[in-house]
Amino acid sequence: MSIRISFDPAEQQLDVIHGYLTRSYWAESIPLAVVERSVANSFCVGAFDGAAQVGFARLITDRATFAYLADVFVLEDHRGQGIARTMLEALDTHPELQGLRRWALFTRDMQPLYAKLGWEAYPHPDRLMVRDIPDIYTR
Repeated sequence: MSIRISFDPAEQQLDVIHGYLTRSYWAESIPLAVVERSVANSFCVGAFDGAAQVGFARLITDRATFAYLADVFVLEDHRGQGIARTMLEALDTHPELQGLRRWALFTRDMQPLYAKLGWEAYPHPDRLMVRDIPDIYTR
């Protein structure tokens, strides 16, 4: 596998990212302008096969205490090669992200992948609150 990992914002391919997210269960129909803004204001990692972007993940973080992991994906033709794990490990070991007290994410179906990387269900659900508007892009 010759996958290259990049944190360079200039390398993130918005057409690929938007193309995947707009058909994902968590961001269906997300407008391109929203993806552009989210990528510009987040700490992003991309996985590349040559010049082609094949994976992506982003963190919303203050780079001091907290990070929210979002929009993790690997294109269908590249799954099963450990690319998601490689991106997540690259985020975990990045020098600018050391010392974070808490990381969070939402996932419908990838708990086994995240569990292998040390993630666990939040032990105090009574302390966690959210404002959730799942149909925001399709209204």
